Amino acid sequence: MKITPVYTQVATQCVGLAVRVVIGIDLTPQNPFAVLDTPAVLIVPLADLSSRSTAENNSASIIRDRFEVALLLDATHPQQALDQLHDLRAEVWRALVGFKPGAEYSPIQYEGGELVPVGNERLLYRLRFFAEFQLGRNRSGQPAETWHERELDGLPSFTGVTVRVDAIDPADPNLKSPGPDGRLELTFSGELKQ
Repeated sequence: MKITPVYTQVATQCVGLAVRVVIGIDLTPQNPFAVLDTPAVLIVPLADLSSRSTAENNSASIIRDRFEVALLLDATHPQQALDQLHDLRAEVWRALVGFKPGAEYSPIQYEGGELVPVGNERLLYRLRFFAEFQLGRNRSGQPAETWHERELDGLPSFTGVTVRVDAIDPADPNLKSPGPDGRLELTFSGELKQ
């Protein structure tokens, strides 16, 4: 998922708490957070998960795009930090839960959160969110999203069919029996008009 709509939503909707919003790539407890002013909100893409294909004759899977919103707070006064965490977490939920980050996505849902120790003077709380979309188009007029769809788009148009029928019975006793004898008993054609 594009991270810009999520960033914009948090930056515009969480103004009441006067936080700095940052987009991050790697948020491990070993990262030096000392350079960030607190409170800060860090938005990090996490992973995507795919379900099995829901179709039998093509590829169509539900993809779950996961991302994280990490809240970094000054923890020199733990009680105040935890109260601030409670308010900031609720503000982030109001900004993101139910928000659609793109037309192809379902509304964002909350997956869970956890407190991560980063030292005595900082508090880091990770909130995980996700939104889902379908990989694989619904209609043939849409752009190809998979290799299979691209391959199907390269095939010539289906304009008609000719059917030739060689019936098994009556079988020719001079040939392998039972089985078709090589004589066509019926032929018909059909054309498709666009």
